[in-house]
This record gives sequence, structure tokens and C-alpha cells, in this order.
Amino acid sequence: MRLARSERREQLLDAATRAFARSGFAATSLDDVATEAGVSRVILYRHFESKADLYRTALARAAEQLATASESEFGGPAVTELLRWAEANPAGFRLLFHHAAREPDFRAEADQLRAEMVIAVRRNLTELIPDRAWADWAAQLGTTTAIEAIMAWLDAGRPDPDQAATRIGDAVAGVIQAARPRS
Repeated sequence: MRLARSERREQLLDAATRAFARSGFAATSLDDVATEAGVSRVILYRHFESKADLYRTALARAAEQLATASESEFGGPAVTELLRWAEANPAGFRLLFHHAAREPDFRAEADQLRAEMVIAVRRNLTELIPDRAWADWAAQLGTTTAIEAIMAWLDAGRPDPDQAATRIGDAVAGVIQAARPRS
């Protein structure tokens, strides 16, 4: 089917995100992406210079979608927003937080996204945890806990989706509680 250039590009990015999320950058060929998209490699090269360009574009797109969703769509607590986005976009979540973080050529992008998340969490902890060192610790660990808990939830088949945000939020709250001043 003939698509407008922008529609084809989005279709290719969707397919690339799914393909790369299954196996990562190194283990996914352009033939794998082309098969996922139902197109030839020639079509991929009409839109992307290389496999690395396609991967980097898929990462940037997933990060942008996550930022957009957390700013405007959901409006709830950060864990709930992150979980909802992961539920709607499991391939994008895996690409950002599992594969990109383990790919030497793309780790900087994953680290930057994670650092931005930690900064946002840290801002929200200022009043709860006055000791800066403990607030930094809680922001780092809370972010890691949320990401890894959501990844485990996806891997487990998304059990009890109505309670998942509460359960993952409880785990993050435990980190925050551990960092709060002791009386």
C-alpha cells in the first residue's frame, strides 16, 4: 500500500521499535525491521541513512512520546504516568529502558533520559527529604525502582493492571520513606 512519506516514516519507526525492542540493536538486522514493516530494505534506506540512524530516530521518538504523555495525557503521579505509557507502548519502553541502556553506541541517549527523570523526581523530593545527599539517593533509587518494576511487570505478562501502579508506587514510596529524616 502506498503511504504518504510521513505516514510511511511513522510506520517504519513503529516496526523498528518493535523489532529492536525484541532483540536490541546488535541482534536486529535491517532485514528484520523490513520484515516487521512489510517492506523492502530499499524502502528503509529511502527514509533512514543507516541502521544506527533508524535506531537513534526510534529512540528519540519513544523518548518524545514518553515526555508528551507524561506532560499532557495523564496528569497523575509519575509512576502512574510511566506505567500507563509502558502499558500502551511496551516496545518503546523496552527500547528506552532495556536495550538502549545496554548498547554502547546509544547509552548516552538512555543515560540522558534517565538523568532527566532523576532531576524531575529530585525536585519533587525537596520538601520531603531535606538532606540533599539522601534526596539524591532516593531520586536515583526511586527512578531505578520504578523503571525496573515496570519492566518486571511487563515481563510477567502485565498482571493485575488495575493495581500495578499502586504496587509499584508502594515500592517507590518505600525508597522515599527510607530516605526521610528519622525521628
